[in-house]
Amino acid sequence: MKHLLSGLKKSFKESVILLREIPSPVVALFVISVIAMNILANKTLYQSEYLAIDGGILVSWLSFLAMDVVTKHFGPRASTRMSIFAVLVNLLTCLIFWIASIIPTSTDYSAFNTIIGGTWFILLASTVAFISSAILNNFMNYATGKLFKKNPDGKVAFVTRAYVSTFIGQFFDNLIFAILTFMVFAPIFWDGFHWTFIQCLTCSLLGAGLELILEIVFSPFGYLVSKNWKKNNIGQKYFEVVGDVKR
Repeated sequence: MKHLLSGLKKSFKESVILLREIPSPVVALFVISVIAMNILANKTLYQSEYLAIDGGILVSWLSFLAMDVVTKHFGPRASTRMSIFAVLVNLLTCLIFWIASIIPTSTDYSAFNTIIGGTWFILLASTVAFISSAILNNFMNYATGKLFKKNPDGKVAFVTRAYVSTFIGQFFDNLIFAILTFMVFAPIFWDGFHWTFIQCLTCSLLGAGLELILEIVFSPFGYLVSKNWKKNNIGQKYFEVVGDVKR
């Protein structure tokens, strides 16, 4: 127990330093994208016999691009810590939204309350899916980067890491969320509304493909950010605390 507490204390200290060292715009955009995904996932944008898309697809690419940049510079553990921080902020935000939705008012805010109040099983599904896919994305990005021994900091290495990890991470994020939400919980709590497994699978593949396209569009910007961080020695205090971080 003593070793466990000591390890948790050390991990917390490293996380605090990390969040100070990662440039604030990246952390802010990442947290906002995670919160937005949770809200937008409540709406199905399109559904057919073999295909379904929820609103989270509009912003999820930003979350994965931010994780890819942080993983490249700070390492996969650091990116996972940032992901856990974002999830905790999202849970706090959902709690505040829920409290606001149940406070009685003289004006009818039922539609507004329904939106911000959220749905507990969507929150549960999105949290499980995001944490699982974030860990997969971060360590897949790191593992792919190890293949580039001659020029690990080059553009080809960066975009390859980003493309591979984003597609795989996004696919499992979409699949876990879709199965939990639309096959496990929705039939029970949404009067029989559900997606088939084929819809979940095709949604996950299409979503991962569309998000990969957005990653391709914005990855050059992510690469420039990564180069700038290395040039300006961003995160030195964190590296001094955690030691040699293999990136």
